[in-house]
Amino acid sequence: MISKVLVLSCLVAAVICESKLKVDVISVPEGCSVKSKSGDMLTMHYTGKLTDGTKFDSSFDRDQPFTFQLGAGQVIKGWDQGLTDMCVGEKRKLTIPSELGYGERGAGNVIPGGATLINIGDTAPTTNVFKEIDENKDMQLSREEVSEYLKKQMIAADGGQESDDIKNMIAEHDKLVEEIFQHEDKDKNGFISHDEFSGPKHDEL
Repeated sequence: MISKVLVLSCLVAAVICESKLKVDVISVPEGCSVKSKSGDMLTMHYTGKLTDGTKFDSSFDRDQPFTFQLGAGQVIKGWDQGLTDMCVGEKRKLTIPSELGYGERGAGNVIPGGATLINIGDTAPTTNVFKEIDENKDMQLSREEVSEYLKKQMIAADGGQESDDIKNMIAEHDKLVEEIFQHEDKDKNGFISHDEFSGPKHDEL
């Protein structure tokens, strides 16, 4: 269930020998009153690197934080599991074994098969997600606009390459779009208005 949108932290990846997900909390802001849970929309910055220092992806390079629904299978399992119970503004380091990452196949030509991923993060600046999704600037979000936005986010999270895993997620993501509309489209008119949208929409539209 989408009950809120949290701006969180996460960032970096590497190949090391780990057999289970490891979560290291680097910093936690004072007064943590809201924590992430499955179904929340999260916004964060991240950078992916291999153990030799090779960077394979970074939201900073695109100057755009990454937004996804936690627990919906839009990202690797290590993220879905490692970013729960996280405070707004918290910074974490995730060490993700390959079975919770890209498995034995790896991803494209940049992430080797069997690679364990390490993710460390920085708080993403609050971004106007509504504005980013609303491509025709009509102050309401259609299913097509939400669908295209989610596809772009999925591909961006996969290092800009459409791997088989991402293709499978895209093929099944219509269910996610419908789930979003069930919770966000309060008046059930087939569009999510600016007032209905629960995500970041802070700047002038």
